[in-house]
Amino acid sequence: MPLALLALAISAYAIGTTEFVIVGLLPTVATDLSISLPLAGMVVSVYALGVTIGAPVLTALTGRLRRKSLLLGLMGVFVAGNLLAGISPDYETLLVARVLSAFAHGVFFSVGATIAADLVPEDKRASAIAMMFSGLTIAIVTGVPMGTWIGQHFGWRATFLAVSALGVAGGLGVAALVPGKLSQPPAAGLGDQVRVLAKPRLLLAFAITALGYGGTFVAFTFLAPILETITGFSSGTVSLVLILYGAAIAIGNVIGGKVANRRPVHALAWLFALQALVLFVFTFTADSKIPALITLAGMGALAFANVPGLQLYVVQLAQRHSPGAVDVASALNIAAFNLGIAAGAFFGGQVVASPLGLAATPWVGGLFVLGGLALTLWSGALDRRDGYAVQPA
Repeated sequence: MPLALLALAISAYAIGTTEFVIVGLLPTVATDLSISLPLAGMVVSVYALGVTIGAPVLTALTGRLRRKSLLLGLMGVFVAGNLLAGISPDYETLLVARVLSAFAHGVFFSVGATIAADLVPEDKRASAIAMMFSGLTIAIVTGVPMGTWIGQHFGWRATFLAVSALGVAGGLGVAALVPGKLSQPPAAGLGDQVRVLAKPRLLLAFAITALGYGGTFVAFTFLAPILETITGFSSGTVSLVLILYGAAIAIGNVIGGKVANRRPVHALAWLFALQALVLFVFTFTADSKIPALITLAGMGALAFANVPGLQLYVVQLAQRHSPGAVDVASALNIAAFNLGIAAGAFFGGQVVASPLGLAATPWVGGLFVLGGLALTLWSGALDRRDGYAVQPA
């Protein structure tokens, strides 16, 4: 594998860290800025919405720019966003900084995947893309707990300054290692995206992604305050618990890919059922340390296990219902993942602010996932009605 992929992976690591590290810092941010936990949770929603809206729009607008130049520009925007977050004097400035970083995030993964595939022979393209995305997975395992630890000991702004330094390292790697001459794929315009959104079966699949994946974020967004105020862990221990959660996510992602290879709808139905069950169980185990840790390991393993199956299923549906826009459908499903994060974080904040309180976020998230399960079963029934035997893409 060429060294240029390492530069892409480092950049993905920085982006993955900044997306999820805020989860471990919510209590710190809320206290420092004198805002409520639900208002602090909006920082997660705003970022995810920035990716959801920014990725398809900005990808279409920048489709004719040279790939390497665009990638360098995106890392510059990412660094600027995190630097602004690192010096934010108030909540409003922090929100603006997060939106700026989110815009870079969405386009980076769209463009980065294309570049990664272009760097290697055709029979190694999937491995090259997986290597780039490994930076995102490693960020969840190491970057998030490390960033949480930095924020708890040196202030949350220090975490974003550290992430901006990671962004600089990724940008320098891109400048030095990514070749200047890369293929220029045809740009997918906004019209292409609108045509995909007009396909009912694909819209149903995007709804499955948003509900099934986003349901976990009703509770995950507020995991740090749950662990501190309900389970009774110290703030310093929370960063260690996040390592356990991240490791479970990495394992679950691999297992989810294997079980979804042949029958993604069948696998997704089981994964969503188990995910909802674990969220309901966490409602009752959150106030006891050992049972909470065991349940959290299950939550982590299932939280991202559905990602490969969801992406594969959208590709299969696009091949049937919109064969000329498979890549566009795939990119819009990435937007659906982030829409799910935004909705989960927002409704989690509403639950925390309501009489139900913080302790209700796991079972409310479980209801979201059950909604994803119901839509999955419906979509599977439509497949059978239409006579499709689901095969690997």
